[in-house]
Amino acid sequence: MRFGRLAIALIALTGAACHHEAPEETETQTPVAVAVDVAKTGPVREVIAASGTISAAPGAELLVTAPEAARIVEIPKAEGDRVRPGDLLVRFEIPSLTAGAAAGRAEIEQAEARAENAKAARERLSGLYDRGVAARKEVEDAERELREANAALAQARSASGAANTLAGRTVVRAGFAGVIAKRWHNPGDLVESGSSDPILRVIDPNRLEIIAAVPVSSLARVVAGAPAHVVDSAGDAIEASVIARPAAVEPGAVTASVRLHPASTARLTAGASVQVEILGPERMGAILVPPAAVIHDGEEAIVMTVGADAKAHRNLVEVGVVTEEAAEIRKGLKPGDRVIVRGQNGLPDGAAVTIGS
Repeated sequence: MRFGRLAIALIALTGAACHHEAPEETETQTPVAVAVDVAKTGPVREVIAASGTISAAPGAELLVTAPEAARIVEIPKAEGDRVRPGDLLVRFEIPSLTAGAAAGRAEIEQAEARAENAKAARERLSGLYDRGVAARKEVEDAERELREANAALAQARSASGAANTLAGRTVVRAGFAGVIAKRWHNPGDLVESGSSDPILRVIDPNRLEIIAAVPVSSLARVVAGAPAHVVDSAGDAIEASVIARPAAVEPGAVTASVRLHPASTARLTAGASVQVEILGPERMGAILVPPAAVIHDGEEAIVMTVGADAKAHRNLVEVGVVTEEAAEIRKGLKPGDRVIVRGQNGLPDGAAVTIGS
């Protein structure tokens, strides 16, 4: 009996222990202070960055070369000198060309003398034929000789003109107002023909353009007349506009040349490198957020928003054009969403937040 009462007492104590209430558990979370902005709609314009080189515009550059192997007799202009249309640039000594011109003049003189003699002979024989002294065949032979003499004279004049044209290449004059950009030779130098041995380079500094190497992936968004900004090595900015883009590119090419017209050439130097920013087409009604709102996690772009529940929410977004002022959100947000621009790094989805200034 005593053992039974002890067992009953132990069971009673165990039951009492099982029905004792545990202490109340409370969930606490300190809100994280964040700064927010509102997703807005507005215009956005892509900025296409490229490197460029200042170059003379078509027709504003002359590379002087010898027409054939020659000796430079005269070259009066130095680098940096200005030239006017008609100014002497180079005078060559090319014996073959001058000899050809002299031979052409001699052939003309001989042909003229032959034609004059043939004309006089025909006239004389025609008079004799009219008086019955000369035969008809003699007159016909004289007329044939006159025709041949006139043909030979025309041919000599044509050949002489060609020779004189070649001889004229011994003198090169400026065709436009410009500046001597480069001088490679001096009087007395022997030079070869062709661009492999240039003598002078003349450019018109008032007609310059920029050749920009634009990524092929961005070429479709470059249009003629689009505004652009050009920044030189000194940091000076110049307004410009697109002249033209190429109609075709080489297979596998990474960049393509786009020509731009600067608003001013006063501070530009041919051959210098510049940085170019071309504005793409403007799109209206884009969803825009501050660039600081976009977080990149690997290949994903994320924007944290604050919902009506005062909690942070993670949004996968598709980012479009990004400028210094705004990032375009093509998918994942709607106008009016409150986006977190400060304090979102490391913030878990669903975290309680408090909006600060």
